[in-house]
Amino acid sequence: MLRYAEVLSEEINLRKPEIQKASQNSVNTLYIGGGTPSVLPLSVLGDVVKALSQVGVPGSFREFTVEVNPEDIVEKGHEYVEGLLKIGVNRVSMGVQSFDDNILKWMNRRHNAANAIKAYHILEDAGVENISIDLIFGLPQLSDQQWKETLKNALEISSCGLPPKHISAYQLSVEPGSMLAKMVEKGLWNEASEELCEHQYAMLCETLSEAGYHHYEISNFARPGYEAMHNSAYWKHVPYVGLGPGAHSFHMSAGTAGRSWNRPDLQAYIESPVSVREYESLDEEQMVLEKIMLALRTSDGISASYLKEHCDSGSLSHALASGNLVCLESGNMCIPENRFFISDSIISDIV
Repeated sequence: MLRYAEVLSEEINLRKPEIQKASQNSVNTLYIGGGTPSVLPLSVLGDVVKALSQVGVPGSFREFTVEVNPEDIVEKGHEYVEGLLKIGVNRVSMGVQSFDDNILKWMNRRHNAANAIKAYHILEDAGVENISIDLIFGLPQLSDQQWKETLKNALEISSCGLPPKHISAYQLSVEPGSMLAKMVEKGLWNEASEELCEHQYAMLCETLSEAGYHHYEISNFARPGYEAMHNSAYWKHVPYVGLGPGAHSFHMSAGTAGRSWNRPDLQAYIESPVSVREYESLDEEQMVLEKIMLALRTSDGISASYLKEHCDSGSLSHALASGNLVCLESGNMCIPENRFFISDSIISDIV
C-alpha cells in the first residue's frame, strides 16, 4: 500500500500542469472511489491530499467524498472516521446495496444488513453530516416486498430519525467477462426482465419523491441542497482529472477536447504510471453528442436552443408531442421523470 501511495504521488507530480488547469476551471471537488478506498490506511489517503496540495490544488475542497464499505467502518470504528474528517473529507458514500442478508450474500458482499446500519450510525456519531448510500435493484430474485422493505430501511437508517442526505440507486448490470455474465451464458442465472426493472424503478421514484428527495439525475436522489457537486460537474461536461489505475479524465482547451484513462492494471501502474495511460481525441460531433447525452440524464436538462441547433427538428417535435421531452421555465428541455427509465432510447431517437 505504501508503494501504491508513492506511485500515485508520482503520477500527481507528472500531471501537475493538467491538474492545476483543471482545478482552476472546475468546482474544486475531490472524489476518492473506484472500489473500496476504506481498505486503505488513513496515511495513504492523507498522502494523496498532501501531494495534490504540493502541486497547487487548494487544500479546502468544496466537496471531498470518500467511498466506504460498511464492514470497514464497523471494523475501524470512530477513530478512522474522525481521521477522514481531519484530512478534509466532508461527504461519505457508502455501498449498502441491500438490507436483505440473502441478497447481500448472493452479491458476495462482506457486510450484512445489521452492520450496514451500524456503520451508518458510526459515521453519524463521528460527525459526518453528508452521507450518501448506494442501493441496487433489477435482480430477478428481488421481490416487490423486499424492495419496499429495502427502501423503508434506507429512509429509516439514521439513529437521529432523519433520512440520508443522498441516495444513489443503480440497476444491476451484467458486465461482459464477469462471473455473472458466465453464469448467464451457462444458464445458471437469468437477468431480470425489462418490465420488472422498470417496475422497481417506478417504486424507487415514487417512494423517494414522497420522502422529499429531489430526483436530479437518473440514478441519484438528494435532499434539497445535497446534490453531489462532483457528479453534477461531470454531467455538465466540466473537465476533470482521474488518478490511479482505471481512472478516466476529460479535458477541453482552445477548441479541442479529449479523454484519457489509465488501464486497470495495478501491477503495470505501480511499475510506471505513464505506461498505462491511453488517449482519445473528441471531434465536434462527438462533443455535441456527449454533452446532450450527459445533460439529458439530469432533471435540469439542456438548453432548448442547443437541441434545436444540433438535433433533427422532426425528431425533437415528435419527442415533445409524445411527452418524451418537456420544456422547462428555464428555457431548457428535459426528459420527465416518468420517462427516465427509457432515456437511452429517447436520446438515441433525437441525436
